[in-house]
Amino acid sequence: MELKEILSISKLPGLFQIKASRDNGLIVTPLGENKSKFVSSRQHMFTPLENITIYTEDSNIELKDVFQSMKASKQACPENKAADADFRAYFTEVVPNHDQQRVYISDIKKIVKWYTQLDAHNLFAEEEKPEKKSGTKKKKESKATGKTKEAKKK
Repeated sequence: MELKEILSISKLPGLFQIKASRDNGLIVTPLGENKSKFVSSRQHMFTPLENITIYTEDSNIELKDVFQSMKASKQACPENKAADADFRAYFTEVVPNHDQQRVYISDIKKIVKWYTQLDAHNLFAEEEKPEKKSGTKKKKESKATGKTKEAKKK
């Protein structure tokens, strides 16, 4: 499962996985459950986690990169009821150059909550496998382009 299949839906708590799309909405499944439900696009907004970026002082950083640095971090994620200063300190360690004026505490809390949900369902281990497969596809493409160059030389 990839981050483009995982959604945050306005007015609904938690994260959802896309099962199917329809003209007037999506059929989704809450993470960790097998129960599908229809969510109308007239009443809700859908945001794939793949499209979310975090403001930094230099440029923006993708959410998947933030998740990777959270996974590599030695410091544990703060509890849900921790003080705001604890969340800011944790996020400063994970993404040291984030823009502290535009990245609010509520955003940091949401990112930490999403990370713990995804980590609880072992979705980060599954993400690493498709990257290896895409690397082999690149090798095959480069071989194919090498053959066309040889054919042109003859």
